[in-house]
Amino acid sequence: MPVLGMGGLFFRSHDPQALAAWYRTHLNVGGGCVADPKAEANEWVWQTLGGPMVFAPFKADSDYFAADKQHMINFRVSDLDGLLAHLRAADIAIITKPEWDDPVVGRFARIHDPEGNAIELWEQPAPKE
Repeated sequence: MPVLGMGGLFFRSHDPQALAAWYRTHLNVGGGCVADPKAEANEWVWQTLGGPMVFAPFKADSDYFAADKQHMINFRVSDLDGLLAHLRAADIAIITKPEWDDPVVGRFARIHDPEGNAIELWEQPAPKE
């Protein structure tokens, strides 16, 4: 099967337009956003950079994210400290825990969107030279 990667993530929202605007404003995620400098903007598509992605079902009683939510989004980021500064300036609450960070796996932080969905931010370790 030639699956190449994720083609989209679709989830329910009480106010889809407002939530989409929040993701574009604070995380540069969603239609019209470009992370790949070689790509052109497209109002329907978020142009991402290729890289690793974890696809992992969790136990139904996991406490890794809220029990009343069926998913948690994880975004790979290139400058976690810079993004956290941007989010703090926008008064977005940030959770970090030293036990989440691992020199082999990377650094993590967690925020929540206006509808309470968990968003994990993941900065991979710098490549070894």
